[in-house]
Amino acid sequence: MARKLGRTTDQRMALLRNLATDLIIHERLETTEAKAKELRSVVEKMITLGKRGDLHARRQAESFLYNAKADGEGEQTALQKLFSDIGPRYEDRQGGYTRVLKLGERQGDGAKMAIIELV
Repeated sequence: MARKLGRTTDQRMALLRNLATDLIIHERLETTEAKAKELRSVVEKMITLGKRGDLHARRQAESFLYNAKADGEGEQTALQKLFSDIGPRYEDRQGGYTRVLKLGERQGDGAKMAIIELV
C-alpha cells in the first residue's frame, strides 16, 4: 500500500516531484524515512527512463520532473543531467539505483530521518 504522507493527492505528487528533481540534481537528500521510501520507487522509474533514452522516455520524464537547473552556472537542467549523466551511469545495472540509510530521530519532533542517495 502506498504511503499518503498526510497529504492530498496533488500535494503528495508535488512533494514527490520536488524531491525527485532535487535527488537527481544533488544525488543525495536528507528527509524523513517515509518520504525516502516513497521517493525511492519514483526515482527508480525516472532513472529507468533515463537509461532508455529515447524521445518518448524523455518526454515522460519531462512531464514529471520540474525544470530546475542542475548546476550553478545554469547550463544543465535536471532532465538533461538524468539523460546525459545518470542514465548512462546505470546502463549495466538492473534496478536498485538508490540507497536509504536510516539516521535516527529528528530533534524537534522525533520524526525518523533517513538519507536517500544514488548508489
